[in-house]
Amino acid sequence: MPDFLQQLHQVLRMNCCIYLCWMFHLMDFNKAPLSKSLLLVPSAISILLTLLFQHYQKFFAYNLQAIKEDFQIWRLVCGRVICLDLKDTFCSSLLIYNFRIFERRYGSRKFSSFLLGAWTLSALFDLLLVEAAQYVFGITINSLPSGFLGPVFALFVPFYCSIPRVQVTQVLGYFSITNKTLVYILGLQLLTSGSYIWILALSGLISGICYNSSILKVHRILCVPSWVAKIFSWTLEPIFSSAEPTNEIRVGMGATVDIQRQQRMELLDRQIMMSQVAQMRRQRQQQLSIIFQLNYCITAVLKSASEARLRCSSWISKEITDQASEKTTCGFVNFCDTRAPLGECRHQSSGYSK
Repeated sequence: MPDFLQQLHQVLRMNCCIYLCWMFHLMDFNKAPLSKSLLLVPSAISILLTLLFQHYQKFFAYNLQAIKEDFQIWRLVCGRVICLDLKDTFCSSLLIYNFRIFERRYGSRKFSSFLLGAWTLSALFDLLLVEAAQYVFGITINSLPSGFLGPVFALFVPFYCSIPRVQVTQVLGYFSITNKTLVYILGLQLLTSGSYIWILALSGLISGICYNSSILKVHRILCVPSWVAKIFSWTLEPIFSSAEPTNEIRVGMGATVDIQRQQRMELLDRQIMMSQVAQMRRQRQQQLSIIFQLNYCITAVLKSASEARLRCSSWISKEITDQASEKTTCGFVNFCDTRAPLGECRHQSSGYSK
């Protein structure tokens, strides 16, 4: 039975690796070489460590006890870059693919500076949060999930602040599905994949807030120098650069990359504006239909009330007429015949009085 489970686990791992390779083939990394390198290289190393070189996984474990007691500082680099769990590899790869929009918007140097700053600050906040958890709750944490998770969670801060929210559809008429829903679901899946991964998520969010809001001028201290960016652009960018897809509609004929990016952003803003106008039009139509329905209901109620009032007044007038006719009949019909002459009627009525 254990051999069968081990074989099944091996097959599942192989299927996951095949799916990751197929997904990488379909992904578009135009003007995002850094995102492509962060997705391909750590994922390939994670797959190799999981399938072939399992005895080397101990060198990539994020062991805090070894860092604090044995001063193995190199674990801060190895343990915070490569994921040892394929589920974390898969979710973080999808998130990096969705966050490649920031490299296209800011440029590779600014995007790499953000990742460097978030990676450094999240390492510091990891140690602080572990000490705080041990001091407040009495929880002793010796190791954390490994991988490039701190900067991935830090990218949720600019994603929440700068990416506009566009409604795609609604579920059951109440829950709106937007262009950002899938990314949040992936982040939630990554957050629930481990026991102490919430520490990495919290440290990543705090570091993203610190770097994005320019607290203590962190973006000026933790940044990639221009000469380092030039070296990487000469050496690694030709390897990881992707060609522009031919099936994509060419937008913008600017002479520089900045002008082309600006034209693409203007097109995106125009599309977002048109979708918002269409959404407002749908909401206005819904409001008008509700108003028409209310007016129809009010008109029907008023009409039924007026008809009921008319029936009630006719019934009351009929009752009053019947009562008056009964009184007239009781007082005079036995003593005065309307068909008799006037003198006889007077004589009978005077005789009655006597």
